Amino acid sequence: MPGDVGQMVEGERDALLEELSEFLRMPSVSAEERPEEEFRGCAEWVAEKLREAGAEASIMETAGNPVVYAEVGSGEKTLLSYGHYDVQPPDPLELWETDPFGPTVRDGSMFARGIADDKGDVMARIQALRLYREAHGEPPFKLKFLIEGEEEVGSPNLAPFVRDNAGLLQADACLWEGAMTDDAGRPLIFCGTKGMAYVELRAKGASHDLHSMYGGIAPNPAWRLVQALRTIKDEKGGLTLDGLAELAEEPTQAELAAIAEIPFDDAALRASWEVDSLDRGLTGEAALREYLLRPTANIAGIQGGYTGPGSKTIVPSEAFVKMDFRLVAGQHPDEVVRLIREHLVRRGLSDVEVVDLHGVETAKTPVDAPVVRQAVEAWEDVGSAEPVVYPTIGGSGPTALFTNELGVPTIMTGCVVNPESRIHSPNESARVEDYLAAVCYFAAFFERFGGSRGADDER
Repeated sequence: MPGDVGQMVEGERDALLEELSEFLRMPSVSAEERPEEEFRGCAEWVAEKLREAGAEASIMETAGNPVVYAEVGSGEKTLLSYGHYDVQPPDPLELWETDPFGPTVRDGSMFARGIADDKGDVMARIQALRLYREAHGEPPFKLKFLIEGEEEVGSPNLAPFVRDNAGLLQADACLWEGAMTDDAGRPLIFCGTKGMAYVELRAKGASHDLHSMYGGIAPNPAWRLVQALRTIKDEKGGLTLDGLAELAEEPTQAELAAIAEIPFDDAALRASWEVDSLDRGLTGEAALREYLLRPTANIAGIQGGYTGPGSKTIVPSEAFVKMDFRLVAGQHPDEVVRLIREHLVRRGLSDVEVVDLHGVETAKTPVDAPVVRQAVEAWEDVGSAEPVVYPTIGGSGPTALFTNELGVPTIMTGCVVNPESRIHSPNESARVEDYLAAVCYFAAFFERFGGSRGADDER
């Protein structure tokens, strides 16, 4: 880890890791009904750490958990850093090898709920700011932090907060959370997110469960859902939802060129997942294009009838399936929900109810934007393996609030996470050396953005 900040990180590694551990001990699970003071206490702790790093920080209210907002530095350019202090539930607890809220280091990795998503990323940026200021003084640009407390439940109050504070949040670029390294250790830079339409399909039969001797004449809602689902994907796994493909925008030549440069290793992915093949036998660039450029229709869960031990011979009275449709540019959530309803009606399945649960828009930043180049150069400054630029990522988030509504180019970079981090799963982890490297990286990025490592003042 070259440079003044790298030496400082080496000298303070134990203190940096203990500070991170203190953050991870806070059970800020937004999906659970926990005491309000736990979330507010976590937000106050983050705000205080920002103050210690030299920023002016405040707690800003929403209809839910509070937002931490901070500013530091001054100049013609402005950088916004987005993150969140809430985490996923730790369940199932029996699969954790150690206490999810008792950070533990073993085999070079720290295990705790939230270290990979997103407390490690948040803390690395705050520590990078403090060390940057100690090494270089005040940033020659304005650096803003927006750290929310509801990302893991879909950020229900972020949109009104952003719209109410649009002027405050204006920036020339935004660093989003969520970057990672690939299996070869190369840092990945993501320039966009897919959209999403999350729906529930519901079917009903008789007013109560029936004896299965009526299985030949009683309407079975579980079978009804199977019939509905079969119209959305064909027997080869291809999407057959009426009108969905027609909405999609064609990828740009720059995006296609970037994809062609991505060293995608589907064998490593299959080994990590412990599967023999990817869906439909996809491999290589075909799999990568499917992942990045195509929408999905994913079954997240199905429930109906009896699922306990032994046998119970019934015709269930109701059934439902939860689905998320990941969307590409041009496919808007509201339009896709309308397509699903019309698609089912045309096939005589109007009795299958489509419940719109959640939607987010697609977000894209051009792969040749100045902030992307700065991110690449910052990785080179810290001596990293060659970074890889992805036009988008398969996941979704409220990124469009910033790229589409505020017009702020937004990327993911920093790479606390690795392919074995088990985000959202038991035994979530991050490698200690990756975390410390991320602290160095963010300090290097601040230098690049501020122009102290070369003239790069494009806006």
